[in-house]
Amino acid sequence: MSQASVDPRELTDRRVLVIEDDATVSEILDTYLRAAGYLVDCVGDSFSGLAALTETSPDLVVLDRMLPGIDGAEVCRRIRAESTVPIIMLTALGSEDDRIDGLEAGADDYVVKPFSPRELVLRVNSVLRRSLPEFAREAPFDLGPFHLDASARTVTKAGLPLDLSVREFDLFAFFLKHPRQTFDRSTLLRSVWGWEIGDLSTVTVTTRRLREKIEADPGNPVVLVTVWGVGYRLELGGA
Repeated sequence: MSQASVDPRELTDRRVLVIEDDATVSEILDTYLRAAGYLVDCVGDSFSGLAALTETSPDLVVLDRMLPGIDGAEVCRRIRAESTVPIIMLTALGSEDDRIDGLEAGADDYVVKPFSPRELVLRVNSVLRRSLPEFAREAPFDLGPFHLDASARTVTKAGLPLDLSVREFDLFAFFLKHPRQTFDRSTLLRSVWGWEIGDLSTVTVTTRRLREKIEADPGNPVVLVTVWGVGYRLELGGA
């Protein structure tokens, strides 16, 4: 979705839940997000974060990877068990395992510490824009057993809705619009995430998560297949 297709006012007064145990980081995030027009709730531990999720019904969660109580990856998994709310995870600098664990747990995006607060606000803007219905109508269409309504941000398989996170939806919608074309991970990172530079494992992990929801046998995919040494292609074979 292009940024121009969404009225910036639609992001005003959206609620962001920050789960971060570092009081200084939490205060900075609160200040910058409020300045950008968001309503912000900040909590300092995992259990308070899970409680606040139910109490505040946020439009987006900013979640620290390292938290007292239970870690951020487990918090993310628990949120994903009951909600598709967008999640941006804060991860330690240089820790690829932290990023992969967070993505595997269901995070839609990540920001590496130390980070620019302005960068974090831009990521929040980007993820929230993608989670909103598009203003410019895009005609729904069918491909194999799948029905895509990009404007409503819904996908069904054989009439049953697929419970996709923001990034999972974006990735699958891109493939549905480009069937039987092979894309490498760098192209997908640019086209779906809008990142010129980023960890390619982001694409790998999101593809794996997506397969768990669209394939009859995720271990032997026939819908979203791997083209070895190149990337991925939507085949729809045997779907």
